[in-house]
Amino acid sequence: MAWPRAILTDSGGFQVFSLSELRQLTEDGVTFRSHLDGSSHFFSPESATEAQIGLGADIIVAFDECTEYPADRERAQRSMGLTVRWAQRSKKYFEEHKQEVPWNRVSSLPSAVSDAATEDHQPEIGNCEATQALFGIVQGGMDPALRRESAERTIEIGFPGYAIGGLSVGEPRSLTREIVEATIQHLPADKPRYLMGVGTPEEIVEYAGLGIDMMDCVLPTRAARHGLLFTSEGKISIKQAKFAADSGPPDPNCGCRVCGRYSRAYLRHLYAANEVLAQVLNTVHNLSFYLDTMRSVRHSIALGNKAQFLSGEQSRAKS
Repeated sequence: MAWPRAILTDSGGFQVFSLSELRQLTEDGVTFRSHLDGSSHFFSPESATEAQIGLGADIIVAFDECTEYPADRERAQRSMGLTVRWAQRSKKYFEEHKQEVPWNRVSSLPSAVSDAATEDHQPEIGNCEATQALFGIVQGGMDPALRRESAERTIEIGFPGYAIGGLSVGEPRSLTREIVEATIQHLPADKPRYLMGVGTPEEIVEYAGLGIDMMDCVLPTRAARHGLLFTSEGKISIKQAKFAADSGPPDPNCGCRVCGRYSRAYLRHLYAANEVLAQVLNTVHNLSFYLDTMRSVRHSIALGNKAQFLSGEQSRAKS
């Protein structure tokens, strides 16, 4: 991929949920039917792990079944058990093949990329002793007892980090927080705790305060493609007509290259003209805002203070 910085990959477990109408699920794995030509594609814990090893990602995750919402207890328990068994198979394959990670091939890249990789990215080029980190995923639907059982069984398998999956699948945000709180207390505090599929900038601050170390979400890029910008003054829809003559920056308190060069009026013009550049610039700004949010969180943690959202408002749960 020629990307000299950290990479985290997912295993495809979320697609088991999101593409439920196009797949068949068995103990062995999942067969997806292509929405393009109808062809079949089989994914298993072993093949998903193989693909992630081949990508050379720094952090990879075990293949899981992301349980839908709503789901009754019997369904959630059955799904959780499958995820645990798949975690065992994922780890077994990983331990047998982890030395196949292609990091030592980075040396064949052009010198500029290779130099950046050496300076900014660990492990060092050609370091065959280093391996990727395989995280296990905790499932269990919206049942706190099943979440605890999933956490205990996944910890028993043994991973260098643990992800909380199966959230942001249509449940109320208040329920999301309830399950995160119920789950995180059963995960080791000395290993990374990764909340999958979350969230808004406010939620990032909120869950970091609960002890979550990592989060991922498509929101900043998806919102950008639809003209929604996150700013220190709140969310703005840049496609609205009121911005047509607004010469101000998208966010007057943001130091990103978009806010330093372009006006709201120009971004609105690009979006109205259906220019791809609108999506690019909106994305750059939103990602910058998310990075600033995380820097603020880390700074607050280092100072021993409770993190606050960049607007200065205390983070609070959304229902």
